[in-house]
Amino acid sequence: MNIRARAAPPTAQRTPPEATRPAPGSVLPRATSRALLATALRPAVVLFLLLTLLTGIVYPLVVTAIAQVLFPPQAAGSILTRDGHAIGSVLIGQSFSDPGRFWGRPSATTPQPYNGIASNASNLGPLNPALTDAIKTRIATLRAADPGNTAPVPVDLVTASGSGLDPHISVAAADYQAARVARARGLPPARVQALIAAHAEGRLLGVIGEPRVNVLELNLALDALK
Repeated sequence: MNIRARAAPPTAQRTPPEATRPAPGSVLPRATSRALLATALRPAVVLFLLLTLLTGIVYPLVVTAIAQVLFPPQAAGSILTRDGHAIGSVLIGQSFSDPGRFWGRPSATTPQPYNGIASNASNLGPLNPALTDAIKTRIATLRAADPGNTAPVPVDLVTASGSGLDPHISVAAADYQAARVARARGLPPARVQALIAAHAEGRLLGVIGEPRVNVLELNLALDALK
């Protein structure tokens, strides 16, 4: 019996990948170049717009809303008011020179001290003569304001902070000024010392930082004394 072998179906010829690539030195048609460029740019543009929407609009709005609900004073800038008028923030120091008020740390911001939009330090190194001269001048100013005070001057009263906006001084710096403030206001020194103790803030979580006093809050409490 004759058996006829079936012919194998013809296989489709595949074009090798190399055949679809442009030859070196050749120029793609303009339509093809535009299509490739659009394909490459579309995901980048979509991702850019999506991240701009999420991080530039949605995230700030959500964080602001949560802060306004959970921490209203802090979210508003920790503003202090007197008679309905804003007089400062507990986060930014102010410059005081009246002998009857507590003085804060020196500030190196320009063009005026405690400039909130120009936070910076003096950037003077410990061996810079300009820093030495500035400290000597500040010590002389403190001594002149309280000639009878022979105690060592606390370092934070003669050196600026890294931000130039520090609203606090150490408890030692407040104690150093207590006699001068009490004399200028005609108050018993013990009452001023008690006021300092009442406004002293401890270390964060009991271990971070040093005990300190907010100068603006302390001066406002001083003004409220009868």
